Amino acid sequence: MIADSAAHSSDGLAFDSLAVHAGQSADPGTGAVIPPVHFSTTYVQDGIGNLRAGYEYGRSGNPTRHALEEQLAALEGGRHGVSFASGLAAEDALLRAALRPGDEVLLGNDVYGGTYRLLSRILGPWGVSLRVVDMSDLEAVAAALAVGAPQILWVETPSNPLLRVTDIAGLARLGHDAGALVVVDNTFASPALQRPLAHGADVVVHSTTKYLGGHSDVVGGALVLNDDALAEQVRFLQFAAGAVSGPMDAWLTSRGIKTLGLRMQRHSENGLALARFLDEDDRVARVYYPGLPTHPGHDIAAAQMSAFGGIVSVELADAASARRFAESLRLFQLAESLGGVESLVNYPDEMTHASVRGTELAVPAEVVRLSVGIESLDDLRADLDQALSAG
Repeated sequence: MIADSAAHSSDGLAFDSLAVHAGQSADPGTGAVIPPVHFSTTYVQDGIGNLRAGYEYGRSGNPTRHALEEQLAALEGGRHGVSFASGLAAEDALLRAALRPGDEVLLGNDVYGGTYRLLSRILGPWGVSLRVVDMSDLEAVAAALAVGAPQILWVETPSNPLLRVTDIAGLARLGHDAGALVVVDNTFASPALQRPLAHGADVVVHSTTKYLGGHSDVVGGALVLNDDALAEQVRFLQFAAGAVSGPMDAWLTSRGIKTLGLRMQRHSENGLALARFLDEDDRVARVYYPGLPTHPGHDIAAAQMSAFGGIVSVELADAASARRFAESLRLFQLAESLGGVESLVNYPDEMTHASVRGTELAVPAEVVRLSVGIESLDDLRADLDQALSAG
């Protein structure tokens, strides 16, 4: 088991057992080991307003979705899990629940481009302001908070795509002293490797499309939190705006989660081995991977993560070399997204992070992001070697 040994439920189950069993009780009617997928859009009432098990309409609640939400909350060690149609839908609901016009978000300077786009182009015109800081530098965060207290501190750790590592406990102390909500996007690590709530974060965000689903076949998002009032507001916004995950999407995500611990172990083993291989290659200018002792966030990552994950970013000599490398890989497929069992390569400057070009969050054009899958390590290493030799 790769997950933090502290990841136990109230009934004593460890992480890998929770991943298989939380929210996944056998069907009481038939005894089916795998809970059924509930496709119904509406539910019979036992008299007006007398709902069976609280179910009324598919947008307000669905048994398959609720099973996933229980699973998500258990894995992150939170009271409330909320499943959404996408990661950005989850972010949008949280931001609108926690903010009002005139409020401010202090954002990490290396985050998914879609998060920045949501804040700057959707919530910005609504009156939410945005400042950017290097969250891996707590002194810089403290200085930014001294200028003015935002309502939210938002960080990814490890970050996308430069794998910056933030001390979650340190950030939580700073944020709470300033009266801010501390939000951690845990997509890259997953709860198998890191549990931000245990380090003081208030809310955990996931694109479940990535490692939680794990098979590149379902889009989804999630929030996990402990605050009852905030969770109620998030659920109201989800109900009112409709950004729910469908029953089949919820079921596929639950199925993926059951092998999360095993997959993250293989992703991490392959990721570390390939990071070491690339770090020793003179054709590579720099490797971004928190598992390398030379990474500036290595010690913090080692303290708050149980392994270092499957994302490795590399810097080549120049933009042309980076593009040629990305387009020359064969086993690593050129595509958006990450976290599936198959290895993918992404050129952030023109793909996932095109929306932050020309901003403080712009990704260097020399950088390529690798999502290392669970294939044979020898095959992956050979693919990297031939692509580095191309052109």
